[in-house]
Amino acid sequence: MAHAFDPTILREYDIRGVFGTTLGVEDAQAIGRSFGTLVARGGPGLGSKGAQAWPKVVVGYDGRLSSPMLESALITGLIASGVDVVSVGLGPTPMLYYAEASMQDVQGGIQITGSHNPADHNGFKMVLGGAPFFGADIQTLGAMAAEGDWDDVVGEDGREAGCVTRVDILDAYVTRLLQGIDGLPADRLAAMRIGWDAGNGAAGPALELLTSRMPGEHHLLFTQIDGTFPNHHPDPTEECNLADLRALVAAKNLDFGVAFDGDADRLGVVDGQGRVIWGDQLLGVFAEDLLRELPNATVIADIKASRALFDTIAAHGGKPLMWKTGHSLIKAKMQETGAPLAGEMTGHVFFKHGYYGFDDGLYAAVRLIAASLRLGRTVTELRGAMPEMFNTPELRFRVDESRKFAAVEEVRERLARTGAEVVDLDGVRVTTSDGWWLLRASNTQDVLVARAESGTAEGLERLLGQIDEQLALSGLRRG
Repeated sequence: MAHAFDPTILREYDIRGVFGTTLGVEDAQAIGRSFGTLVARGGPGLGSKGAQAWPKVVVGYDGRLSSPMLESALITGLIASGVDVVSVGLGPTPMLYYAEASMQDVQGGIQITGSHNPADHNGFKMVLGGAPFFGADIQTLGAMAAEGDWDDVVGEDGREAGCVTRVDILDAYVTRLLQGIDGLPADRLAAMRIGWDAGNGAAGPALELLTSRMPGEHHLLFTQIDGTFPNHHPDPTEECNLADLRALVAAKNLDFGVAFDGDADRLGVVDGQGRVIWGDQLLGVFAEDLLRELPNATVIADIKASRALFDTIAAHGGKPLMWKTGHSLIKAKMQETGAPLAGEMTGHVFFKHGYYGFDDGLYAAVRLIAASLRLGRTVTELRGAMPEMFNTPELRFRVDESRKFAAVEEVRERLARTGAEVVDLDGVRVTTSDGWWLLRASNTQDVLVARAESGTAEGLERLLGQIDEQLALSGLRRG
């Protein structure tokens, strides 16, 4: 029987919607049917993880109230297509990625998660054959569902559907995270004093186990998983959500603090003075550490990243590469280029060096500890040495879904006629004598995203004025 998705949920990087409005259990079952059929047919990209007699997909879910219902429906769809399911249960998205990467007999993975979105949102992040599943792949799922192009597979053993195996992988995952500090002096690790904020998201149990097994003094906030997020919204890119962590660092006089988003594939950091270290600034620290071991390596950053980051990578002997925003797009570019490190301003950090190449906020936090010790500077000292730029955070303002991409294209066409210096691989990033500004359409929400950076406050105001001018010409405004 065919199924039609609400077209707004089939996004560029993953599938996301509002539970009970644009996303429901019927959608989850249809996703399972389509994805399971692709895997059972030996879908594109499976490579060495090609389908076995009974192919397997690993499934996990986050702490949102709707996630168990969606998991049950998803599994029903998968097994109906003849796919065996390995369920790793409740946990962070990178734990699901770890399971898919480390289990040799699975062909794909799906995490049910609303990530950093509001509590009534949910969605699906997918990987197939060790590669991100996004873009045209997601549209393929939609087309298969619309046509009812699903298999009911019967194996040689007569089984008419797959089966479900429950696996507890948390301990193995945390053990793997701890390899990020292997070989570092025990006394220096023991001297670290760190604050942690799980934000009532899926990171909680993994964070408790990680810090219990890690040297040092650790102070934890909000590790109890609660899909209503009673303390603050789990999005560390919003500075207001770091208030509790800042207060903890100040009250306990800690070295630094780390916060995670709802599914822990991103992190936010404050130093010992409470200053935020944004995702692109963190990537600069990781790049400096990495390039001591891998000179001339390529480091990828998204188009929203500071010019200072690209300069930092080059200054330490690396090859900076600007790329499109989006965790799936960055991971695909890493596979294409062989880059050992990548990151986004939003706090996604991807380590192929020493790890698997997927975004993992917990592992990035472990690597921050390691980088600080190897570089011989505290996190506060590393933050203090960063150039002080005048920049905005991500400025997000609502624009109708049907209008957002068209508006950016109008801006691009006008700029092309003026001869402006533009990078248009993802929206438009315009460089002027004052610095640069960016306007792009979000691939996950009905918003436009703007950002600007300058060496002076006056220059920043002029850049913002240029953004406002271009928006006005398209009948839009910020705010």
